[in-house]
Amino acid sequence: MKTFSLPYGNASLTFTLPESCQVEEILPHPYTMPVNVDQTLQAALKDPLGSTAFSHFPKDASVGIAINDKTRPIPKPNPLRHLLQTLEKEGFAREKITLFISSGTHTAMPEVEYSRLLAEDIVANYKIVVHDCDRSPMVDLGKTAYQTPILINQAYFESDLKIAVGNIEPHHFMGFSGGVKTVAIGLAGRETINTNHAMLIRDHTLSGVYHINPMRQDVEEIGRKAGVHLVLGTVLNEEKEIMRVFFGDPISVMLAAVPVVREVFGRTVPQPYDLVIASPGGAPKDINLYQSQKGLTHAARITKDDGWVVLLAACPEGSGSQSYEDYITNVDSHKSVLNEFKSGFFKVGPHKAFQIAREAIRVRIILVSEIAPQNVKQWKITPSQPEKLQDLLDWLFIQLPPNPRIAILPGATRTMAEVQNTND
Repeated sequence: MKTFSLPYGNASLTFTLPESCQVEEILPHPYTMPVNVDQTLQAALKDPLGSTAFSHFPKDASVGIAINDKTRPIPKPNPLRHLLQTLEKEGFAREKITLFISSGTHTAMPEVEYSRLLAEDIVANYKIVVHDCDRSPMVDLGKTAYQTPILINQAYFESDLKIAVGNIEPHHFMGFSGGVKTVAIGLAGRETINTNHAMLIRDHTLSGVYHINPMRQDVEEIGRKAGVHLVLGTVLNEEKEIMRVFFGDPISVMLAAVPVVREVFGRTVPQPYDLVIASPGGAPKDINLYQSQKGLTHAARITKDDGWVVLLAACPEGSGSQSYEDYITNVDSHKSVLNEFKSGFFKVGPHKAFQIAREAIRVRIILVSEIAPQNVKQWKITPSQPEKLQDLLDWLFIQLPPNPRIAILPGATRTMAEVQNTND
């Protein structure tokens, strides 16, 4: 028997497969780690990409820093500390620096959860604002070329120096995360997010597509009009350790980072698999179904028509979206979801139903999670539980063809797997 262990929440799930299986474990390509990450961060902050630098701003300037919420991995070490130290060395006053937690449409984090993101001394010494896409005061910056209304957190917009901090990695429809997305989506109004994400059904809204991805280019325009000056972006390995650091003006950072992310996380396979066993990557990637679905997209791309995807996602916070639950429990089928979205309906939350349906009409999906099975069934997904994983796989092996081809995706959210010769 072959033994495998995949991330699941803050732990892992272990299972075995018969020796007769053709099993391939698909991981990001190896990448040389920095010898000294602290020095790498300091060097990047000292020598920004592009033409923008700290010296261009007066020392009494107010500084707004957009950071991710609890649904995103926290790099080791956290680059925010290096950024704050650099700002103070450059003469910017601590009391004029505000950290904005970029919630997007996610549930806003309560103060008791700040320690999940930030060290105690940072929480104690800096002003922290949690963005609410429905309640935070917004500034109206007009519309993008794609006719997306630009509503951005007013307090952040009014900062003299605007910085965004985030991880740059594959994104299942935005092409790539990071850059100004932390502001353009994370600190935007709901109407902005809804309109941008409605482009989900357009061509080229795919993982790994940047220059011709309409949703990503819309985000870049929002970031420009919001006036984001600098971006601090990190590329992480599976242990959340920093492999690369990019700092500078937003476009320079993305143009430098995108080829690296493609090199590390892009994988091609010769043909699709009968079964793909995938983990989004453990906590916080599988904090809820809303986040875990991103791993499903990559897994399904390399699964045969009528094949199986087993998604190992703890989802301790359930679906992560009440609007998704309200929507999916009141439609007849995945086909109905697709028809409704193709007819013009769009809403953030229910859009997860569309993304899942797009895969579910072609492949068979089983969700192994902590969510009550009756709830998962209401969401039109087949449920299973972690303690039953081996029994499930033993049963599946009987359903599969002789000598089945099986793929293991331990970090499915970030592994841009695709079948060779497909045209994105």
